[in-house]
Amino acid sequence: MSDTLTETRPGDGKAISLSDRAARRVAEIIAGEGAGTMLRVSVSGGGCSGFQYGFTLDDHRNDDDLAIEKAGATVLIDSVSVMYLEGSEIDFVDDLIGSAFKIRNPNATASCGCGTSFSI
Repeated sequence: MSDTLTETRPGDGKAISLSDRAARRVAEIIAGEGAGTMLRVSVSGGGCSGFQYGFTLDDHRNDDDLAIEKAGATVLIDSVSVMYLEGSEIDFVDDLIGSAFKIRNPNATASCGCGTSFSI
């Protein structure tokens, strides 16, 4: 059995996946929120490497959002951010230095130590 669910946009061929750990954590987070709450993952300019990942809760799904649904969790990615995240895996890590969502992005040529900013 696979540990990721994958969604693709028609025609792009490069999947963005959500690990089981990330889906469970998203489901835990949104369980304490209002009905229809989803996790939005975005990419914006900034951070120490040029681009940075953003994680926010949202209760509105735009027509052009990519939606990844798994295990009671929904992750939204806006159409602009999708191109920076193609082929990525959204995971959740819980280790000695802390817990956080982690994006394994094959498009990133460099990233900072904190793991929230990257360059292409």
